[in-house]
Amino acid sequence: MGVEFDLREEVLSNKSPMLLKMNPVHKKIPVLIHNGKPVCESLLIVQYIDETWGHESPLLPSNPYERARVRFWADYADKKIYPAVRAVFLSMGEDREAAKKENIECWKVLEGELGDKAYFGGERFGYADVSLIPFYSWLYALETLADSNIVEEFPKMASWAKRCMQRESVAKSLPDQHKLRDYIMEHRKKLQAQ
Repeated sequence: MGVEFDLREEVLSNKSPMLLKMNPVHKKIPVLIHNGKPVCESLLIVQYIDETWGHESPLLPSNPYERARVRFWADYADKKIYPAVRAVFLSMGEDREAAKKENIECWKVLEGELGDKAYFGGERFGYADVSLIPFYSWLYALETLADSNIVEEFPKMASWAKRCMQRESVAKSLPDQHKLRDYIMEHRKKLQAQ
């Protein structure tokens, strides 16, 4: 899209006055500020960007049914994948075993939905892919903590992730898997020490 932006990182233990002003309800990131007006929540931000600047290469399909379908998978990422992955990272003992099983079930569902398509919306990278690809960054840590090889168990998802990562916009926006794993493992140690 070629949209210029100013990225500002937040220290969540010491939230800036700007964050608190722009997202007074949830007080969370991300927040997109466009023309002085905030848009909050990841998926809403992606929709806003698509509607504002995505006319040449839209992320959402024009067909209402297909649009609803890809929104469903984006919602699945928010409501099923994120909690399942987070539970693997934060749980211990029997809870972690249950979390690992739930996580694998989520990956099975995604593998089945992707099938032989290049992307979740078909042949074009789109909205559902944008919502799901960030979990690729978490994969190394997830495999470590879940004692599984997700790449081998779910080859269609692995191929999809590689296709997504070949996009410059995706590769530039995701954190390094190894650094994220180290951060998550350090965070787990702190939680265990409490």
